[in-house]
Amino acid sequence: MVRTVKTLGGICCMISLVLGCKTTNHKEIVSTKKPNVIFILADDYGVNDLSFSGSKYYETPNIDQLAKEGVVFTSGYAACQVCSPSRASIMLGQSTARHGITDWIGATSGTNWRVQGNNDKVIPADYKHGLSSTDVTIAEAMRAGGYKTFFAGKWHLGNGDSTPENNGFDINKGGWEVGSPAGGYYGPWENPKLPYKYKGENLSMRLAQETADFISDNKNKPFFAFLSFYAVHGPIETTQEKWSKYRDKAEKLGIADSGYKMEHVLPIRVEQDNPIYAGLVETMDDAVGLLMKRLKELNLDKNTIVIFTSDNGGVASGDSFSTSNYPLRGGKGYQWEGGIREPYFIKLPAMQNAPKTVSFPVSGIDFYPTILELAGLKSKPIQKIDGISLVPLLKGKTITSRPLFWHYPHYGNQGGEPVSSIRLEEWKLIHYWEDSRDELYNLVNDPAEKKDVYRENTKVGQELRAKLDTFLAETNAKIPKADPNYDSVLAQKQYETRENTMLPELERQRKAILNKDFVPNKDWWNSKATND
Repeated sequence: MVRTVKTLGGICCMISLVLGCKTTNHKEIVSTKKPNVIFILADDYGVNDLSFSGSKYYETPNIDQLAKEGVVFTSGYAACQVCSPSRASIMLGQSTARHGITDWIGATSGTNWRVQGNNDKVIPADYKHGLSSTDVTIAEAMRAGGYKTFFAGKWHLGNGDSTPENNGFDINKGGWEVGSPAGGYYGPWENPKLPYKYKGENLSMRLAQETADFISDNKNKPFFAFLSFYAVHGPIETTQEKWSKYRDKAEKLGIADSGYKMEHVLPIRVEQDNPIYAGLVETMDDAVGLLMKRLKELNLDKNTIVIFTSDNGGVASGDSFSTSNYPLRGGKGYQWEGGIREPYFIKLPAMQNAPKTVSFPVSGIDFYPTILELAGLKSKPIQKIDGISLVPLLKGKTITSRPLFWHYPHYGNQGGEPVSSIRLEEWKLIHYWEDSRDELYNLVNDPAEKKDVYRENTKVGQELRAKLDTFLAETNAKIPKADPNYDSVLAQKQYETRENTMLPELERQRKAILNKDFVPNKDWWNSKATND
């Protein structure tokens, strides 16, 4: 059922258009024709999972090229350490505390948290399970501004009224309620919005092909294409050829004796040497290359904005224990930089006076107002926008510092804890809901968050905490409550089991995957293509 509150006419009443980007403050960035926009969103892709950012193991020439041709935001953040909240923030321009989707949709919360046998100090807060019917997504705003809109890939923002089709996308290829690639990355996969064509078909390449075909079909009109890869979310899979390439590369680089250590509650990977994950990364990069090639063939690259980012940090704990975000601490699900720092590139046509890098801290909430300004659209959406336009930074100008907020009142599958955080300039404060303690880090001096400096900077910590508390109150943020059933003795036993049993088993699996005789199954996850 399509919601009447978000009809095209209703949105047009809220959005006034500045057609053609002809005003002087846009000439530096785009041509007189409305620019096309391609938004590429990777899943669970860490900031250090690119050769461009320093990885000696992964090979990402096509994504690297986007970074080299665009503006790289070196302090680019996701709005949350897990996927659904970050994705909602991109769609709405809001912080997670404000839109209310604070955990991945489908996660248990409240007292249901105990049903899975969890034993923790607090009960995770409840959260919204879909986009609000009254909010205007970036796709709806773009469509009202005359853009043809397209979505391909992972959605994970609810079903029913919360689907891509009911939130501004004219075409949806593969976006539905699930968060991982059901059936895997090779046909036959299970996706009611994108049936596979043949056994062995690769999902990432198919999504890029669908996006490229959409661009070809709409080359004579402005378009907004959102390519949302399921990659590199688990289950991690690749071809035998790519596995072999990266197994040999790991051996050449030198395989470390151990690849894990203990974090607060779970083992965490500290080495980038998983050849299955490396192959999955390369295939996603191949898919980006396919799309960029089509864009150039159509001579549309000269008038197309390309954005690349991820929804949270690389998976170092839990899930598939896929990668390491070193030297950053943590990964997906964690409150530290490894969980929220992202690749964050914006490639603009005909750039003038644009810097190659920007160190100003930015977030997924900033894409909404930035895209609208670049497209020449002035938005007056119903919802309050927390993000800011990054256009001045793209022009090489400076803007006033502002705080960034994160609110995650949940436990992550990967070992993260219920926290709320604030970053302002070089300072980052993390408030822990389990025991109300605060940690303070100077990210300029200590990007790896090794030393809590709260005691030495009490005044800074108190000021940041006051700003954080004010923001949480303003947004009516939901807060976790103490669990009277928490068993500290059991918690210690659980930790010891993870350290003494889980960690050695992970090391065994790591070595097995790197063994020359490794075979996951007879057809390598259906990756051997056939015409059946």
